[in-house]
Amino acid sequence: MSNDNLITCPRCGSDACYEHKEAHNLINRMCYGCGFMTHNYMKEDSEFLQEQLEPLPELYKDLIFIDDNDYYWIPSTVNLPDKGMVYINGSNANNWRWTAVPVAEIPENERERFPIKGHPGEYHTHKMDNASSKDFKERDYIEALDYIGVFENIE
Repeated sequence: MSNDNLITCPRCGSDACYEHKEAHNLINRMCYGCGFMTHNYMKEDSEFLQEQLEPLPELYKDLIFIDDNDYYWIPSTVNLPDKGMVYINGSNANNWRWTAVPVAEIPENERERFPIKGHPGEYHTHKMDNASSKDFKERDYIEALDYIGVFENIE
């Protein structure tokens, strides 16, 4: 029996909302239609939710969606060192987009300029390629992930 399920996203109506049941009755929900996520500890009276909201930029807080079950859905941020980043970018809740920034490989002879903090003698092999960043509309989250290569080599 699988612990994974596709559901309809209560925020955007997409059928590309992935639900995964973890240990301790934790249920993660991630919508690949709109890029918002939640889980069953993301409710108003939850200490966990308050801890998650505290460091978030105001734009992320302004975009929170509360579903009929009182779960708080927040925009996701993807940061994969060998692929790139996808994050929310904009001036307010009415003017935002997904920004995707792929990585570029750091030439071997330049890697010493990019040490890995806390790991003496180890160096990053990739860096964000801001010149290649691209913006995507709200419902194009999956295209933003594809742009940075998240789905490459998936079997």
